[in-house]
Amino acid sequence: MLNVAVIIGSTREGRFGPVVADWFIAQAKAHGGTQIDVIDLAEVDLPMVLPPSVPPAPQTSDLARRLHTADAFVFVTPEYNRSFPASVKNVIDWHYSEWQAKPVGFVSYGSMSGGQHAIQALRGVFAELHAVTIRDTISFANPWNQFDDHGRHLDPAGPERAATTLMNQLLWWGRALKNARAEHPYGS
Repeated sequence: MLNVAVIIGSTREGRFGPVVADWFIAQAKAHGGTQIDVIDLAEVDLPMVLPPSVPPAPQTSDLARRLHTADAFVFVTPEYNRSFPASVKNVIDWHYSEWQAKPVGFVSYGSMSGGQHAIQALRGVFAELHAVTIRDTISFANPWNQFDDHGRHLDPAGPERAATTLMNQLLWWGRALKNARAEHPYGS
């Protein structure tokens, strides 16, 4: 079993992120092979001011522990102004070694681009942090019209195939990197 942290990136009032996240979490659980830890950034109180170095501060110690124990991550992120929200950048910047040598997958949503600009921006950030981003993603353009009132996708075949592909790649990389970290800790 791999411990996968699913991080809900939107913190806006009236956000759509939990609908997309709940859908993905159901797909991940149905896929199997994982223990899911949901981290909703709307419920995380991270300061916006970073100290000169970033040790685990009291506000981040539980979150840092959860990120450290994760074997893989999936960010559920909207696209704001052709990038990802400040809440996502903040959680990334408050942590460093927690991301290293671990795979990161993406589920994005937004208007016409479906959040793809956010994913492209995040790929560069995670490369700098020595994380491995998963090639295949899940993207929802104009998702507000794609889910019913119970969070079920109205045309599930394509998104479910995308979720299977993402999970297959995430688990492959997650196992490979977990084994590599156990055999030879990263950076040593």
